[in-house]
Amino acid sequence: MYSELISRAERLVADGQRRVLGIAGAPGAGKGTVAERVLREVGDSAVLVPMDGFHLANAQLRRLGRADRKGAPDTFDAAGYVALLRRIREGSETVFAPSFHREIEESFAAEIAVEPDVPLVITEGNYLLLDTPPWSAVRGLLDECWFLAPDDEARVQRLIDRHVRYGRTPEEAAEWVHRSDERNAEIVAATRARADLVVNGDPS
Repeated sequence: MYSELISRAERLVADGQRRVLGIAGAPGAGKGTVAERVLREVGDSAVLVPMDGFHLANAQLRRLGRADRKGAPDTFDAAGYVALLRRIREGSETVFAPSFHREIEESFAAEIAVEPDVPLVITEGNYLLLDTPPWSAVRGLLDECWFLAPDDEARVQRLIDRHVRYGRTPEEAAEWVHRSDERNAEIVAATRARADLVVNGDPS
């Protein structure tokens, strides 16, 4: 399956023009893994700009009373993400994008440079296909969008393992996944019909 995905990505930029490829899916679907694989294969012709850089800061989530459901659609600066994608599509200047650091659960501003001569920009995240504003503007800014649909049991276990890896106990991780991440997964699942390609199972 990876060979097909790489071929699709390469076809997007065959003419050297700026293209934006989206990779969507539920939490734990493997979006970052697929994006990194495509990035490695395409090489200097691509750059990765994850949606997660637009997580609201923890201080803002606490102020807004949303800290206990971080990762929900309204815990991101969605309008800021849309504005960034518009600048990226224009491709006339270097655009600096934020990057999320899971080990501290915060984003660093302007950490990713998108140079104007790089034809393919890959962006990955949960809500690329959401049809409610301001997220609904994202789909029209993507030249192509893939939706990852792995086995749900494996996806949930990956999520639990990830939370444990970053400091939660197994019990805390399972509680967070089943209360918060899986609620978001239901929202994401309803958007798959808006994708150009649905990837069932983990690519190999």
